[in-house]
Amino acid sequence: MNNEFGLIDSVVLLAYLSLIFGVAVYFHKRQKTTNDYFSGGNRIPAWAAGISIFATTLSSITFMSIPAKAFTSDWTFITGQYLAIAVMFIALWFYVPIFKRAKVVSVYEYLETRFNIQTRLFASLSFMLFHVGRIGIITYLTSLALSSAISVEPLILVALIGVACIAYTLFGGIEGVVWTDVIQGVMLSMAAVFIFVVICFSVDGGIGEIFTTAYSDNKLYPLEQFTWSWTDATLPVLIIGFFFSNLQQYTTSQDVIQRYVLNDSEVATKKAIMTTVKLTLTVPVLFFAIGSGLYLFYKQNPTLLAESFNPASVLTYYVINELPVGITGLIIAAIFAASQSSISSSLNSISSCYTSDIYSRFGKAKTDNQKLKAARAAILISGLLGVLASTYLIVTKETEVWDAFNSLLGLLGGTITGIFFVGVFMPVVKSRAILCGIASSVIAVLITKFATDLNFFFYGAIGALTVVIVSYPIALIERKVS
Repeated sequence: MNNEFGLIDSVVLLAYLSLIFGVAVYFHKRQKTTNDYFSGGNRIPAWAAGISIFATTLSSITFMSIPAKAFTSDWTFITGQYLAIAVMFIALWFYVPIFKRAKVVSVYEYLETRFNIQTRLFASLSFMLFHVGRIGIITYLTSLALSSAISVEPLILVALIGVACIAYTLFGGIEGVVWTDVIQGVMLSMAAVFIFVVICFSVDGGIGEIFTTAYSDNKLYPLEQFTWSWTDATLPVLIIGFFFSNLQQYTTSQDVIQRYVLNDSEVATKKAIMTTVKLTLTVPVLFFAIGSGLYLFYKQNPTLLAESFNPASVLTYYVINELPVGITGLIIAAIFAASQSSISSSLNSISSCYTSDIYSRFGKAKTDNQKLKAARAAILISGLLGVLASTYLIVTKETEVWDAFNSLLGLLGGTITGIFFVGVFMPVVKSRAILCGIASSVIAVLITKFATDLNFFFYGAIGALTVVIVSYPIALIERKVS
């Protein structure tokens, strides 16, 4: 079909962006207090919070990289999705009741009550730093993937994504973010279903042949992936890495936990998490199946691949070249949606952390109106920093940024994971012991990063376990001495 991204597709994309802005403007009228801005005034239903959690954790890079992974390699990385489900139940049983009782705006407030102000600030600042980087990386990788598909300069796409996310997050607060997440989550899921159905009708043998070929070509779970390795991302390494990264995401990360506490009911939170579980069980499988379907489609039609074809962009390549005009615009809008849901959640959660952990915590008492202004300023500044970071990555033509992103997640997230684990499960550990654990963890992950060849999937485990291994014995010694 070899379509260009033309006028009709552009109109469809602009219509989607107008809808998102309309949602933000609508909810702007309700943002009277910081409770409205960060908690939605307890008006957000559980099912919407659940979709929002799922959309927050599914970025546009996931949307495009999962099919690419199944296309070029195999299904091994789906392991992370099912470990996420196990971790969500751990969060529901052990962590959520504590966060509910604490009644916090920022989850890191709990760490001051449990340990000390230094621990709270370390965790909050680490979270904010990581998410500014996350915004920059997601915007950068999304702009690169889309620029090759729709012939728009990456810098223009960075500006478009950045301005759109900053604007509707700034105006809409958490309500605007959650309800646009719902729209975007639905768009992602419908786009995935549509693409897979089209592929099934486009290949000889249909859906059965897709999975038969994937199995026969060793592109599901190859036996060599079951071996142990210290340097390669084999299945045992992925299990370790994904368990700790999911533990960080669902038990310590403000952007997710903020949605756990959108209302006062534990029953509603359970419903929200179960909604996320159901989506995690189904939608990622669909994306992996799309990758296998694309593998068969281009195996049967090799002449449709251009010489300059980049396998990492196989999904957008297929969408642009094989789908009808108008539908292409909807799918590109879905990719925009995936990036926006993640970025807007990062912006709102950075704002809540700054307002609660820094602005309100220090200095003179602030009025609610002052807090609201500070929250919006934090969104604007962090959004601009994210855009600047992505602009820098484009100008310097970084190539290994995705690995760097996962490394950063392990380097910063592992320590925070360990802190919360100790806080929840080890009441004997107090202020001094946890600070020793934090310092040891930071040193351990830095040594691992710069002095070893260990795969970056180990970073989170090393960071978390070091906090536990160091702080617990020190706490026992302190108790014995006292």
